Amino acid sequence: MGLDRSPWKLRSTSAGLPQAAPATAGPCGSALVGQSPRMQPDLSWTLSPGVLIGSALAAGVYVRRWRAVRRETAAHARTAPVWRLCSFMAAILTTVIALVSPVDALADQLFFAHMTQHVLLLDIAPILAILGLTKALLRPVTRSVHDLERRAGFLAHPAFAVVLYVATIWAWHIPGAYDLAVTHSGVHVLEHLSFLLAGSLYWWHLLSPIRARRRLQGLGPVVYMASTKLLVGALGMGLAFAPSALYPYYVHHPRVWGISAVDDQSIAGLTMAVEQSIVMGIALAALFIGALTESERAQQRRERYELA
Repeated sequence: MGLDRSPWKLRSTSAGLPQAAPATAGPCGSALVGQSPRMQPDLSWTLSPGVLIGSALAAGVYVRRWRAVRRETAAHARTAPVWRLCSFMAAILTTVIALVSPVDALADQLFFAHMTQHVLLLDIAPILAILGLTKALLRPVTRSVHDLERRAGFLAHPAFAVVLYVATIWAWHIPGAYDLAVTHSGVHVLEHLSFLLAGSLYWWHLLSPIRARRRLQGLGPVVYMASTKLLVGALGMGLAFAPSALYPYYVHHPRVWGISAVDDQSIAGLTMAVEQSIVMGIALAALFIGALTESERAQQRRERYELA
């Protein structure tokens, strides 16, 4: 086992560490300026105690509550269906993949791998986790959630979630802040936590099974998502078509698989832009279907009352 630079994780290493290939030689045997040496990728898994323990605790708490709801009510197929359990476990797995699998090791070597890590933490994991929740599962904390929402004031408003989501992504992709995160483990952990927090709050307003005091209605979800995804997509396109590499860390880092820093940055930008478009399309379609279903149920209730 080899000790990683991060204070909260140990990185498993193989017997042969990846060796950097010599830089391309120029005239008189000197290395070409601006050329980083090539190297084989480090695909090791990381042993992150904080991530593994936290994931195990979250999974244990959820499963215990899910089983309790299944025992308490005969309508468990509606209040705690199996697909909700699978969704929450998929969120745990997604988080582990982002922070423990070779994705984490590659994030230190390739910009687009780091962007993939951000996408998993910002959107995929929060979406899957919230989809795993129901009113019945959250019943023990529903009153606490409502009290927190009331006390939070503007911080509980959907507009704040949009600002936080966009600001978090843009702020961490400022070259100075980005390079600080990838070179200082404590800052890197803060970056990941901020992505999880911003993503969870953002998607909570769209997918929460608990009715909020400031619930998005009508075209609200469309405006909410479009404003966010367009601003984030613009950042992705800016990175994809930037004429030069913007992040010194990757410019001077040995190149993995021979991918240049500019191409690496372009792939990362496209990853962000395409993911935002796909997620927005799927979410809007799901919200539209949900709105139609709710409207149909409301119409059926009105018809029953009229008949009564």
